[in-house]
Amino acid sequence: MTDGGLYYDASGECLKRFHVRDGLGIRLLEESGIRVAVLSGRDSATLRKRVADLGLSLMAFGVKDKAQACRALMEQAGVTPEQTACIGDDSIDLPAFAVCGLTYAVADAPAYVREAATGVLRLPGGQGALRELADRILAAQGKAAVYATADGFAGVATGQPLQR
Repeated sequence: MTDGGLYYDASGECLKRFHVRDGLGIRLLEESGIRVAVLSGRDSATLRKRVADLGLSLMAFGVKDKAQACRALMEQAGVTPEQTACIGDDSIDLPAFAVCGLTYAVADAPAYVREAATGVLRLPGGQGALRELADRILAAQGKAAVYATADGFAGVATGQPLQR
């Protein structure tokens, strides 16, 4: 999740800003056995690098039909819509909201996106909203103990799953 800004360098390369806490939330979910998919209406080398750095294997870039892409990612992950949560920030995300069990809008999403969502996050996009959702999911799954010790962060920092 980004702040929605697009930045271009002198060569025309698109750069994006990612919040480190969002990345940590993604790693904590993955290490807790909760699969994370990235679905973006845009495609860029910067986004692909971030997804690779996070070690994610479920992704779709340059997507115009987010409902269809969500269904394909669900099938790939072997989950049902009821087992799926989606976070969005604009109208392009509404078709994905229609096929996912739980949907969350970031705090700075347009009013009609917030109204269409199951819930609204306290934080804006690119400012830790994805981490906020990750924390909610981990707590709801009874996996919030990952925050109780430094062990929960050691695996994330090294990119290695926790060994128990």
